Amino acid sequence: MGEKKPLKDLTDLPGVGPATAQRLVEAGYTTIEAVAVATPHELSAVANLPITQATKIIEAAREALDIKIKTAIDLKKESLVRKKITTGSRNLDELLGGGVETKNITEFFGEYGTGKTQLCHQLAVNVQLPEDKGGLEAKAVYIDSEGTFRWERIEQMAHGVGLDPDKVMENIYWVRAINSHHQMAVVEKLFELIARENIKLIVVDSLTGHFRAEFPGRESLAMRQQLLNKHLHQLMRIAEVYNVAVVVTNQVMARPDIFFGDPTAAVGGHVVAHAPGVRVQLRKSRGNKRIARIVDAPHLPEGETVFAISEYGVRDAEP
Repeated sequence: MGEKKPLKDLTDLPGVGPATAQRLVEAGYTTIEAVAVATPHELSAVANLPITQATKIIEAAREALDIKIKTAIDLKKESLVRKKITTGSRNLDELLGGGVETKNITEFFGEYGTGKTQLCHQLAVNVQLPEDKGGLEAKAVYIDSEGTFRWERIEQMAHGVGLDPDKVMENIYWVRAINSHHQMAVVEKLFELIARENIKLIVVDSLTGHFRAEFPGRESLAMRQQLLNKHLHQLMRIAEVYNVAVVVTNQVMARPDIFFGDPTAAVGGHVVAHAPGVRVQLRKSRGNKRIARIVDAPHLPEGETVFAISEYGVRDAEP
């Protein structure tokens, strides 16, 4: 038997004719990757298919993308395709195991002014650097839920790493998310955009702001956590399927029940805390210095380091 012919579009999937493909595209399932990470019930509903047929289509898409049970050695080999994006600080890169990783979600959380948005801006610039300088020669998507994105800062940071500021800005796709449902809809659209463009970084600044504002109080907690959980799974699927780095920022809230230690906690509770990835807490230090501490990362040791935010971006702190 010869090698399997690679699948190029939806109609290559068994059971997907032009009419079914059109319905899938209209519902946002524009690529084989998007179909592979769907559930049978989702596909059945949007394409008016029997559950059995939807299941077969998804299985074919997953087989085409090599999404299957694997051994640990397979995972080791696959880990070699993961790439790292430099933060601009060697100390912070070392803390993160070499930089911000693709196929993963990295969360930076902390109080106002701790450097969360500065790091997001810097990474959107640095992902465009050559690989030998800590970049991926790729583009970024910046989902701005709080109106904190500043092109002026991108310009300064581009000068700081020796890149053409206008070209850097052309390679950052920015969208202002106006509420939580819009934020989730934007992420759904990314399946289509990433398939077309060389995107290796997705920033969500901030992850929880809209959810917290729109679902206040205990009576709304279940709905908020359910939507937030779905949103995180959207981002996880994109990170895994397209080998991109996902960076999210998060706010903190006071914990009145804590009398010793840090009296703040990241917003989002167990849903965010249990999402796979790397969680980094940021704190202010003297002057332009910031402290980063690994709070949770399955593959990294606990630790903390100091970095600085200068005129030209994120750098190592001077002694």
